[in-house]
Amino acid sequence: MPATPQVLAAADIDEPAVLARVDAQWEDEYWRRAFWCERYFRSGLDYEDYAPAYCVGYIGYAQYGGEYEDAEGSLCANWERIRGDSRLTFADARSAMRAAWNRMVEREEPIARRQQQRGPHPAASAMRAAPG
Repeated sequence: MPATPQVLAAADIDEPAVLARVDAQWEDEYWRRAFWCERYFRSGLDYEDYAPAYCVGYIGYAQYGGEYEDAEGSLCANWERIRGDSRLTFADARSAMRAAWNRMVEREEPIARRQQQRGPHPAASAMRAAPG
């Protein structure tokens, strides 16, 4: 269950703003390959059971950002709205949402760190100094 317009609408999410911050198809493909390796994976469940929780996690990060704990209430409400036929317990869904959120954090941290280390791009400084 990638973040389709229907899923975003069900979770009451501003589609253009959120999809500008996350490649939902890329995330869905990643989790489709990796879900069975996660510590919370339970045999007898398939990707379609986990997909809504992952979607809530990565879309939630794009929507709210910041700390997971600050957004957890909204994420849980989104899970209830889009869970569909998922057989996950709430505890399992929470673990999958957190895993998807953490993956987004880990992907953004190195970018932010590199930007801080380099400082502003030289062209940006030149543009500010150029007479207008």
